[in-house]
Amino acid sequence: MKKNQFTVLRGGLLDSAATSRKEFVSAYITNTRLMGVLGMYMHFKLPDNLVQRDLHQFFYFDAEEYGFETYHSVLGENRTRIFEIENSLIGGLGGKKIPLTEKQAQYLLQEYAEFNRAHNIPLPEGLSEYEFLLSEKATLSEPELYILMQKQCVRPENAYESINYFLMRIFGRDFKAAAFLSDRDILLDVFPEYDAGTFCKNTIEPTDAPNTFLCQSLVEFRNSYYIVLTEITLSGLTVCSFERNSIMKISPIEAAMLLSRSEFVTVYEMLEEPDSFSSETTPKAMTAMVTPHDTGKLYMIFHSDNKHVARKEYRLNEDVLGMYFVSDAGQVIAAAYTLEDIYLLEKDLAGSAISKSLIPTQRYEFQEPVLYEFIQSTMDRFETFVDIIQNNPGDEI
Repeated sequence: MKKNQFTVLRGGLLDSAATSRKEFVSAYITNTRLMGVLGMYMHFKLPDNLVQRDLHQFFYFDAEEYGFETYHSVLGENRTRIFEIENSLIGGLGGKKIPLTEKQAQYLLQEYAEFNRAHNIPLPEGLSEYEFLLSEKATLSEPELYILMQKQCVRPENAYESINYFLMRIFGRDFKAAAFLSDRDILLDVFPEYDAGTFCKNTIEPTDAPNTFLCQSLVEFRNSYYIVLTEITLSGLTVCSFERNSIMKISPIEAAMLLSRSEFVTVYEMLEEPDSFSSETTPKAMTAMVTPHDTGKLYMIFHSDNKHVARKEYRLNEDVLGMYFVSDAGQVIAAAYTLEDIYLLEKDLAGSAISKSLIPTQRYEFQEPVLYEFIQSTMDRFETFVDIIQNNPGDEI
């Protein structure tokens, strides 16, 4: 038989995102722009592929420092993998998924890709899969841009929420989002001598003037902490006046005192191997962000919304419901910042598939968080760590 009598057929294993035309199916964005980060998803059909006929794309954007930070994709219909990626990227953002058109999603991707270019930040790996979305410039009219911004932002429900989001964006030097919450003629860059900072804490007090509030903020700039006083006036829920009053540097010890809070911990012994605990073990673990450490795995569990921003006193990490640390030594350590939340974690574990293999051994209330200290200490057992910090208060572990 002559060689040219054979016909070469491309198998399904050769399918890729580049081997087919792409037909847009759907997209969404999280409405978390005012928190400074966004998760975006796009789904395309690949009609020319033989087997892998779907492309699921996940994008993570940071509006303050990192731009287009992360990209993941799933070729085909691996629902488990799609769920895992979605959880890891947007599970902790506390927002809702808002539908986008293809043009809107393409515009957002190009906006953050341009951020990377302007700040000399390399694009995430996988460029060959999303390069087609960058090739032809997407343009939107002013009304279309406003509609797109509305989709990305929650609507503040009270004055505290408006003020906290506004200051969060101001100190992050994210003036585009700050402008969305304020009148056009307001000067936003009132701290030009400082780079983007972290909005750690804020306390809001009404003044004698109508709809005017005095804000005392704890902000971290370049590993130093400052107490910042500002005054804000609202018209409805829109910032119509913004003034810088004072800024004062404080020590890390003073900042730690301002940020200190209780931590409630419940310790369990596992009768099964630590590997038997996974993201599928409990309902709350399914939505957790998982981080491996030298002595185990940390499951960070977030509240389903960002209601903490709407409080008179805002704290940075109050979006965290709690944590599970599953140690290689066979302990499950549940930790939360309130009694209500630690009870929710205990209830979650009690209803899990491995509940009969978990034996609660101790409950603690600490005046300040210690779980991260324990993880970084690389000690095997939590009770050993507690003995050391009780007998040697103030010493570094």
